[in-house]
Amino acid sequence: MLQQVNGHSLGTDAQCGEPLRGDLQDFLGGETLLYQLDDLTKVNPVTLETVLRCLQARYTTDTFYTNAGCTLVALNPFKPVPQLYSPELMREYHTAPQPQKLKPHVFTVGEQTYRNVKSLIEPVNQSIVVSGESGAGKTWTSRCLMKFYAVVASSPTSWESHQVAERIEQRILNSNPVMEAFGNACTLRNNNSSRFGKFIQLQLNRAQQMTGAAVQTYLLEKTRVACQASSERNFHIFYQICKGASANERLQWHLPEGAAFSWLPNPERTLEEDCFEVTREAMLHLGIDTPTQNNIFKVLAGLLHLGNVRFADSEDEAQPCQLMDYAKCSVRTLASLLQLPEDALLETLRIRTIRAGRQQQVFQKPCSRAECDTRRDCLAKLVYARLFDWLVSVINSSIYADPDSWTTFIGLLDVYGFESFPDNSLEQLCINYANEKLQQHFVAHFLRVQQEEYAVEGLEWSFVNYQDNQSCLDLIEGSPISICSLLNEECRLNRPNSAAQLQMRIESVLAGRPCLGQNKLSREPSFIVVHYAGPVCYHTAGLVEKNKDPVPPELTGLLQQSQDPLLKVLFPTNPKEKSQEEPSGQSRAPVLTVVSRFKASLEQLLQVLHDTTPHYIRCIKPNSQGQAQTFVREEVLSQLEACGLVETIHISAAGFPIRVSHRNFVERYELLRRLHPRASPGPHSPSPAKGHSKGPPHAKEVTLQPLLRDILHTLPALTRAAATLGDPVEARPAPVHCGRTKVFMSNSTLELLECGRAQVLEQCARCIQDGWRQHMHRKQERQRRAAVLIQAATRSWLTRKHIQRLHTAATIIKRTWQKWRIRMASLASKELDGVEEKHWSQDPHSLSSTPLPLVQTRLLGAIIRLWPLGLVLANAAMGVRGFQRKLVVWACLQLPSGRPSSYTVQTAQHDQAGVTSIRALPQGSIKFHCRKSPLRHADICPEPSPYSVTGFNQILLERHRLIQV
Repeated sequence: MLQQVNGHSLGTDAQCGEPLRGDLQDFLGGETLLYQLDDLTKVNPVTLETVLRCLQARYTTDTFYTNAGCTLVALNPFKPVPQLYSPELMREYHTAPQPQKLKPHVFTVGEQTYRNVKSLIEPVNQSIVVSGESGAGKTWTSRCLMKFYAVVASSPTSWESHQVAERIEQRILNSNPVMEAFGNACTLRNNNSSRFGKFIQLQLNRAQQMTGAAVQTYLLEKTRVACQASSERNFHIFYQICKGASANERLQWHLPEGAAFSWLPNPERTLEEDCFEVTREAMLHLGIDTPTQNNIFKVLAGLLHLGNVRFADSEDEAQPCQLMDYAKCSVRTLASLLQLPEDALLETLRIRTIRAGRQQQVFQKPCSRAECDTRRDCLAKLVYARLFDWLVSVINSSIYADPDSWTTFIGLLDVYGFESFPDNSLEQLCINYANEKLQQHFVAHFLRVQQEEYAVEGLEWSFVNYQDNQSCLDLIEGSPISICSLLNEECRLNRPNSAAQLQMRIESVLAGRPCLGQNKLSREPSFIVVHYAGPVCYHTAGLVEKNKDPVPPELTGLLQQSQDPLLKVLFPTNPKEKSQEEPSGQSRAPVLTVVSRFKASLEQLLQVLHDTTPHYIRCIKPNSQGQAQTFVREEVLSQLEACGLVETIHISAAGFPIRVSHRNFVERYELLRRLHPRASPGPHSPSPAKGHSKGPPHAKEVTLQPLLRDILHTLPALTRAAATLGDPVEARPAPVHCGRTKVFMSNSTLELLECGRAQVLEQCARCIQDGWRQHMHRKQERQRRAAVLIQAATRSWLTRKHIQRLHTAATIIKRTWQKWRIRMASLASKELDGVEEKHWSQDPHSLSSTPLPLVQTRLLGAIIRLWPLGLVLANAAMGVRGFQRKLVVWACLQLPSGRPSSYTVQTAQHDQAGVTSIRALPQGSIKFHCRKSPLRHADICPEPSPYSVTGFNQILLERHRLIQV
């Protein structure tokens, strides 16, 4: 259950409020420790309050970049920091073996994307989404990334290709000031706010060298040309030509000193962006020569004079509106600058042409004063939009490379930030709609998809609740009814409508939507949309007209009559070309609205992001005044809540940002088995997921599993090797998990694998070099080795002959000795198995009935008496000693006093336990401690008996009874 501390969630660890609050205050009190945390995932507990304190502590020490797991948080310093973006620092991050171990920087993200392209891990193409509110520093961050790529990705070997790379690098860098001059403006929140979105595609060849680039723009705020809010300015380029033009150029462009223009508010403010010479030099490097530049600036000066054209109300509706007295000079100057006929210009601005009927009859109707102002503003917006698109095409033609010359790209997305002004119209609705889509992409990629993928792959994962903005997107673009569909429907109906009617229709049709609100205190018709970054109030006045973006056909025809070379290019007189702004009068097909075009381009952009590996940079604005060393906690806190940074930290800290399919993983890292072949699995070895065993795996997966295990078992050894070479930290297995279809790992694990792969490749290279050196050395010393081999062979033959003779003699002695022992063993076997069986197995009375011959009887008696003596003498070294030995010898040598047959050996009765031995001593048993008995079967007890004695010569150790006959 979530608990709240100061209005912010603390998470599930907050079991009791007061103790945790005290511990948290003790932890947060150490500001010297907080500013040292380079990664917000190390903050414990991870809450909005702790993250805010950490960012504030780092900002006070001029540390502006902090990692947040998979996201880089960039704080706008609002002051120049040259040493933070020097070329030396770029090279340091580029040449570092592990740039992640350096301090967090925008160059870290740039180097990571560049190395991902080089490693060819799918998806190869990379994209960086730079997001944040207006004034957070997105444009500056994109500029720094372009400089970094221009430095690190242009290092060819030949001089000719070096010149080509320098030219591309210079043109890519020079596209920034031109795009900013014509597309950025000073707003209430930012002095250099991008009033358009751009996606820069940096194109790389197979050698990862930059060969070109391409720029794609989205939704230029062209209404700013004719309408600026209070305390805001027009586009930078108008102020640049007014402040930076020379005396001769002022004379040519009719821009005298101190001239006042209604479309040039706040001209007294001097900004860093008012650098006319920088813009002109950049345009020159892009291939726009000086005459073409002068022509562009002449057209822009004409637009400034167009803004001074004012009309008076006509007393008679049948007569066109008259010009103000001071506006006549402006019309004359405008016609001269744009090379247009003055009469045709006035007629187009004041008289509307209507085509009606089946015969397409043409009627002319004088316009009211409001309609004249609308047509004047439409003319300015049309010219400026065409001029901006033409500049983008010139930049692309200058920096674009042939499709066959590049294989991969790195995309930089610099899109307008979330905006909420006192007066918000269609421009702000589209801008915030784009930010909602990008936020959803971020949520889908790093929050929802990551958790769902972990669950599908079988990883043990606890789901984290996140803020989903799908309900807001359904309100704006949902089907079948949404705000966009209602605006497009109003445009198709082509009926007069009022702002109040549009407000009532939106509130009635979309009633009950959770993200739709009402502003009852507003005097003007409006509606409220609750975005992920907060509620925004949109005024309905002018929404339908701006969505139509109507361009009267007579305005386009007027501009096609111009004799100006630039306007001829912008407005070609091709009868086959039919623009979208000029539908035929008979056809009622609706024109393509602004919302529809913007939605289509946004979907195309999101598709590009889905097909690449995205990286995110969250730009945070410390304060809204743009002051250095000022950290307003409330404003930063609202931005952290809006971008879902805490949820990102939670998931990134516990998850695995790197994921590679089994096949790609094995194909790339299979050679690691050379480094540590068949390492035995240890207790900490990574193992496949539990859910992997469920379901029958495919044959390919079964084949890959042993290879995966072998590769993953090398990680502990790589970790220990890295710990030995680096910091003396405790070696532990790197975080990695093998799912059903992918291998999940952290950035440190990827670095370990790449390091091990580099070691294997180095070993292979060394093996090849060693083999070549051995071959050359073998070739040089072949004769010496031949002589040494001959000498060694001769000595070996002589030694072998001598050893053979010794071996033959030893073999003869050994065989003779073995024969004698075998003979003795056979005699003993016959004695025990033959004689005893014949004499002892029969009844004593039956033996007397068949007496043996006298010679055999004597021989048998001598063997019986003398065999124990031989046994004792043969084991004299280890046998009995002293008096006991003498008794045995005497008993063996004692001759009988009577006949040889006077002594008989009787076996024990069947009811008597034990077996009688002929060598057993009278009245007891004798145990011979022999190391090895000469009898073959002496150590085998055929039938264990409870009375038997263990040891050698068991047959000689049983009870006996000697009976004298």
